[in-house]
Order: sequence, then structure tokens, then C-alpha cells
Amino acid sequence: MKRIFLFVIALTLAFQISANAQNSTSWYFKRNGNLQPILDESQEIIYKYNGFYLDRAHGDDSDDKVLYLTFDVGYENGNVEKILDALKAENVSAAFFVLSNFVYKNTDLILRMIDENHLVCNHTSKHLNIAEASSEKSVESIKRLEEVFKEKTGEQIAPFFRFPEGKYNEESLKLVDELGYKSVFWSLAYADWDDCKQQIPEKAMKLLLDNTHNGAIVLLHPTSSTNAEILPQLLKAWKNMGYRFGTLSEI
Repeated sequence: MKRIFLFVIALTLAFQISANAQNSTSWYFKRNGNLQPILDESQEIIYKYNGFYLDRAHGDDSDDKVLYLTFDVGYENGNVEKILDALKAENVSAAFFVLSNFVYKNTDLILRMIDENHLVCNHTSKHLNIAEASSEKSVESIKRLEEVFKEKTGEQIAPFFRFPEGKYNEESLKLVDELGYKSVFWSLAYADWDDCKQQIPEKAMKLLLDNTHNGAIVLLHPTSSTNAEILPQLLKAWKNMGYRFGTLSEI
């Protein structure tokens, strides 16, 4: 009987995870050049649970031109520090979505982020795809990062969350909202995450500038050697286009 009971429990959990996986979707949008991308109607559910992907108050016709620079950080390979140097040189604040391992191994960089007025935000403890995990594991992963961050910095992590892999569903949006976070997606990004498949700097610069739009939430990966190389020039180019750099707290 005990084996049967355990089998039923395992089957129930497997069914729940499978159902969550089938119900999840990956974040996407269609680029619109220098105008704001438009979402499919189904994606507008993010607004119901305190989610956003750009600043709707600063539309294409707004005189106040603003960008929100965000980074998803998994590890340090020498480029994260270069990214911080570039931001400091241009007096630009950004948001960094981090994992527990990065906080443990690079506490000095985390403290530098705080000291230089960047937001440090939640990306789960171990890059857990919470849209396909149980609620219990999802809460555990989010809370674990909060604990690690508090332990290493004495501070509370900023109340912004980014879904690993950009995968989400209504259940996970609701869970994140109930934990007191705003879900932050993005409206400008490119394939920069694979260290072995880095785009040439000129191509990356052109892609980003050709698709920069007002109110954009820009997602970059700071481990990218291309990003580390182009960021000083990119920040200057954005400023020359008339953009200022806002913080997620403004949205």
C-alpha cells in the first residue's frame, strides 16, 4: 500500500508539472524599428499581475525620451566588471537580475552594484523555470535568493523579478505578484547570451540602435564579450539620440 501511495503522489506531481509546462509560453514580441513593439493580446495578461515590458507612459510621441537598462547575470567571466566600469564612466544606473551563485562568488561586485546605485533584482536562486515547476519549488527558489542576498549584503533585494528563459504563465505571474514582486520583461534584446556565438560588435550596435524606442526595457547579458566592448560607445550613442536612463522604480 505504501508503494502505491508514493506512486500516486509522484504521478500527481508529475501531472502538475506537465500541465504547467503545457500551459507556459515564452516571452516574445515583434520588433517595430524605432517604435514600441506591440504585444499579442494574449500577452497583455502580464498587466493583470503587475508585469510590464516597457514604459507605456513614455510612448513614441513623448518628449521625455527614456531607456531602462537591465542585465541578466549568471556568472562572472571578467565582462561583468567591464560592464560596471562602462556604466560608472557614463553615470548610468541599471538593474541586474542575479542568481544565488553569483551573489556567493562575487559579493564584491554585488556590493559595488549597490554602492553605484544599481538595482539588484531576483532571477531565482538557480535559474529555475518557474512556469514549469511546482509552486512550492518556485517559492523556495525565489525566497532562497532573498536569503542569500540578505546574508551577503545586509540589504533587501529589489522588488523586481525576471522569469528565467522568459517562460511564464498566469499561475507563475500570480505567484510572483503575491510574493511582492513586479515582473519585468523586455522590449529590446538580441542573441547575446552564448559566449561561443558572440555577434561582431558592428552588427550588434546596428541591431540595437535600429530598434531603440522610447520607454524601452533593454535586456543584455553582461557576460557577453561583445556587450563589454560596445557598451561605452552604445551608451554615448543613446545619449546622443536624446535618451536618458531611468530606473525600474519609475514605471
